[in-house]
Amino acid sequence: MIRLKLDLGKRSAPQIVCLGCHSDDIEIGCGGSILRLAEQYPECDIYWTVFSAIGVREAEARRGAELFAGSRVKTPLLKTFPDGFMPYSGAEVKTVFEKELKQLTPDVVFTHNGRDAHQDHRLISELTWNTFRDHLILEYEIPKYDGDLGRPCIFVPLGAEVYQKKVGYIMDAFQSQRSKRWFQPETFLSLMRLRGMECNAPSGYAEAFYCRKMVI
Repeated sequence: MIRLKLDLGKRSAPQIVCLGCHSDDIEIGCGGSILRLAEQYPECDIYWTVFSAIGVREAEARRGAELFAGSRVKTPLLKTFPDGFMPYSGAEVKTVFEKELKQLTPDVVFTHNGRDAHQDHRLISELTWNTFRDHLILEYEIPKYDGDLGRPCIFVPLGAEVYQKKVGYIMDAFQSQRSKRWFQPETFLSLMRLRGMECNAPSGYAEAFYCRKMVI
């Protein structure tokens, strides 16, 4: 299997942009990869944006960013767009990209899968590609009732310490979601186990991403 490293140019550490609609999306979709990158590049800069962080979910979003990225996070950008209604506020959401994100020059952008069944997720993915036109974009996956999992093409193997830490942090940070039947450690572990099997990860666990375009 070919292993690639980020081309940082003159930088000593990468600039990473993480985009999520809801307060637990980034952590579920790419939390393990963030933990790995933060360990590999202690001096990295992480820009953490959550578009729907309202009420208790705002505090949870801050807690998630703190656990997964710590001091590497530039002040989290937390917005208050209503869950489920983002496509109807498309102009305002796009303004966030154009006025608050476009000036960034990230080495990698983590965002939602463009074929996600959730309408908010699809919008954020579309606008990510509109704004970051010359960047490496990795689209993460979120397990859900709709059953929209596909065939991702980029894999990040996770060691036991990393995938266990990811699940522990998720369950710690997002107490408001624990009443949902699907929000269980087994859900997150099972998806990572499946992706780990697909990429023959040494630990058996991995995260997976969709990549539409990559320059090698």
